[in-house]
Amino acid sequence: MGSRGPPQSLPNSAAISKGYNFASTWEQNAPLAEQQQATIVSLSHAVSERPLPLKLAQENASVQDNALSVKTKDSSFNDSGAIETVMVNTNQFYKWFTDLESAMKSETEEKYQHYVNTLTERIQTCDEILQQVDDTLDLFNELQLQHQAVATKTKTLHDACDRLLQEKQRLIDFAEALRSKLNYFDELENVATNFYSPNMNVGNENFLPLLKRLDECISYVESNPQYAESSVYLLKFRQLQSRALGMMRSHVLAVLKGASSQVQEAIRESGGGKASISEGVEASVIYVRFKAAASELKPLLEEIESRSSRKEYGQILAECHRLYCEQRLSLIRNIVQRRISEFAKKESLPSLTRSGCAYLIQVCQLEHQLFDHFFPASSKDISSLAPLMDPLSTYLYDTLRPKLVHETNIDFLCELVDILNMEVLGEQHSRRSESLAGLCPTFERILADVHERLTFRARTHIRDEIANYIPTNEDLDYPEKLKRSAESTSEINPGDDNPDIFKTWYPPLEKTLSCLSKLYRCLESAVFTGLAQEAVEVCSTSIQKASKLIAKRSSQMDGQLFLIKHLLILREQIAPFNIEFSVTQKELDFSHLLEHLRRLLRGQASLFDWSRSTSLARTLSPRVLENQIDTKKELEKSLKATCEEFIMSVTKLVVDPLLSFVTKVTAVKVALSSGGQNQKIESVMAKPLKEQAFATPDKVAELVQKVRTAIQEQLPVVIAKMKLYLQNSSTRTILFKPIKTNIVEAHIQVQSLLQSEYTSEEIQIISLKSVQDLQIELDNFL
Repeated sequence: MGSRGPPQSLPNSAAISKGYNFASTWEQNAPLAEQQQATIVSLSHAVSERPLPLKLAQENASVQDNALSVKTKDSSFNDSGAIETVMVNTNQFYKWFTDLESAMKSETEEKYQHYVNTLTERIQTCDEILQQVDDTLDLFNELQLQHQAVATKTKTLHDACDRLLQEKQRLIDFAEALRSKLNYFDELENVATNFYSPNMNVGNENFLPLLKRLDECISYVESNPQYAESSVYLLKFRQLQSRALGMMRSHVLAVLKGASSQVQEAIRESGGGKASISEGVEASVIYVRFKAAASELKPLLEEIESRSSRKEYGQILAECHRLYCEQRLSLIRNIVQRRISEFAKKESLPSLTRSGCAYLIQVCQLEHQLFDHFFPASSKDISSLAPLMDPLSTYLYDTLRPKLVHETNIDFLCELVDILNMEVLGEQHSRRSESLAGLCPTFERILADVHERLTFRARTHIRDEIANYIPTNEDLDYPEKLKRSAESTSEINPGDDNPDIFKTWYPPLEKTLSCLSKLYRCLESAVFTGLAQEAVEVCSTSIQKASKLIAKRSSQMDGQLFLIKHLLILREQIAPFNIEFSVTQKELDFSHLLEHLRRLLRGQASLFDWSRSTSLARTLSPRVLENQIDTKKELEKSLKATCEEFIMSVTKLVVDPLLSFVTKVTAVKVALSSGGQNQKIESVMAKPLKEQAFATPDKVAELVQKVRTAIQEQLPVVIAKMKLYLQNSSTRTILFKPIKTNIVEAHIQVQSLLQSEYTSEEIQIISLKSVQDLQIELDNFL
């Protein structure tokens, strides 16, 4: 029986090592949980117990049958051999047993050995593949190193190229910058050649672009004075610019003159004479035709305006404004003068002012629109049209000025102020402020002249018609004048107020209030304040003079009531004027110079001693005295004094006997209380009051009767005069209240004396009226 050697060991393959290492690393990095391991075991058992497919099972059975038959034959053969073999000793047995065991083991592990061999072959194949892969990786690594070396060299080359390109671009930029800077200097020859060309003129399409380029060159050279020969180039550029601006000025002047000539020719053709041209045709020819004839200037003038921020173009623009205004003035001067002259011949001063200002405003508006067409950016500057509008407005001023100087009617002058303030400078100026701005100085000058003339005429009016007013007999015919007015009023409008109340006023009062009411809305506040203070002062003085004449002519009471009436009216009428009637007058006082001169003549002071207080400068320096005069307060003071005088005169008229009686009684009592040396006089004075000669009951009764008669007869006459002079019942009540108080007070004093010095029978004989009855009687008078 043959024996088999031990099975070959598995080769130490790199694939097995890598597979084991991978499994070990996997097991360490991702260990399975107990449940996962149990699941794998269950899957292993299920797979192991799974039957083979039918075809494979049949093939497997046939293989096993064949193997079994072979084994049987071998075993039979072995058995026969074993039987035939004779074992002599133990070593033979052990050898036989070993061979038998090896044969059995070989038979058992044959199929596994087959698998091992197959696996070994596969491992070797994998090892070869891995070796090839390693070789390939080594090749790739070598190739990568070579690639990196090539990439490094390529990057170095690229960097060098980039540096060269950057250097090239820097040089190009430098060259371009140098070329751009030199272009401004190189343009000198090109611009000079074009400007000095005989075909170059302002109308050429290349003129404005060349001018723009010239301005750019000048600006650049001016901003870079550090460049070599920049001053020389700047001077040459300036010369070219001056030549170009001169060409522009000549072109503008030529076009404007041509347009003016066309307009003048059109005027002559359309009218045949200036007097026959209508206003519409005139405006059409002067403005529309001129605009069309000078339309080619508009682009050039707009270009000049766009550069007017520069000094040279600002000067040429101002020159264009002047040339334009001169040509326009030559066209419309005669027309405006003719129109204003026509207004002056046909119309009065107020109408002339209104028409002349309205016409001048219309012309100014049309001229402003035409100017705005040619100079849109300069039209808001009022000084641009001044050379045109000033002569036209001056002609209107020269026409109005002589008429203003000779105008004496204050109403006309006030109307002129209203026209200038409301219609000219007010409403129309607010609607067309830009176009009329050039006329404002002239209108304000005219208004100032009107104010000056109005102020002069107002002072003259105050002096002649108020201060120096000479009253006529009719003016002083009080109270007859009031009675006639009251009778005519009752016949015409019974129960109504007197509509002709002003006729009963003293003429200076009516003239004062009328003048102030006109001046209040026409003059400035400071001027009006001075005039109002002067007018009120002289009016009050004139009224006081008239009251004295009336007192001599009629009665003292009429003079007093006349003065009260007119001072009340004056105070009431000046109240709405919101001004202060106080003025401060300053005067130079030289009264102290006389004493200084005396001291100098006596040698007590030196004329040339500049250190002393008596020096010449101090000696001859006048003192400034300020005196504040408040006309309104003076008026109030005069009114109060007149009212008090009237109250005392009426009181004396009514109760003078009682007042004399009280005065005598007071004198007797004072004499008795002070005592005297004359015993005879003292004995006479020592008698009782009722035994005194002036105080007997009969005498007192006679005094009381006189007072009662005066109250019943004379006091109603006073009340009637008060009603005649003072139409306001509240004024009469206020004025009568102190009179009533004085009368009642006199009766109270007498009544107290009667009660203390006389018996009741004597008091009944005297029959003095009680205070209550007296008050009722006095109240009934009003």
